[in-house]
Amino acid sequence: MKRILFLFALICHMGWAMAQQTDFQQAVARYKNCSLVTATATKTTHKAALAKDEVAKGTLTMKRPSEVAITIAEGKDQLLMQGSNFTMVVKGRKHKTSSQSNPQFASFQTVFESILTGGAKDISRLADLTLRKQGGQLVLTITPVADSKKSARRMLFTSFQLAIDAKTSELRSLRMNEKAGNYTEYQFTNFVFK
Repeated sequence: MKRILFLFALICHMGWAMAQQTDFQQAVARYKNCSLVTATATKTTHKAALAKDEVAKGTLTMKRPSEVAITIAEGKDQLLMQGSNFTMVVKGRKHKTSSQSNPQFASFQTVFESILTGGAKDISRLADLTLRKQGGQLVLTITPVADSKKSARRMLFTSFQLAIDAKTSELRSLRMNEKAGNYTEYQFTNFVFK
């Protein structure tokens, strides 16, 4: 009986994961036929200890197969993904890492690569990813899991949240949550698909 219940639960979970993958593929279908996407980016930096958020403007550029660049304040602030390599420039200071040496970015890389291929890369098996529909958007939340207490202390972000317009395939926002209620959020408008 336990084995039958386990198999039933497994089949239900697999069906649920496949449905989510289908929802995701439909939401990002527009990327299949383009190699370059650009948009206007607005960056909001929230620090819980400060009364006012910091807001700045810039651009988003996404190129197939795996390049994403968010450039703010004429390059003083940047978030770059080039394959497995990640570069953050904050107020002119450069920080580099990779998804191979820093596992908190592995699912982040996989999700963006799947977006850029129109959902061709399967994300249904990512254990740290959840998807939900909210209004006309598909919201993806990546919550990296630390493999030790030491790595948990070193994790820069507690979660990443992406919102994709289910009808237009436009990436509406990217929020990178930090500890103590701090976050950096990018909102995107004025999309051009080429």
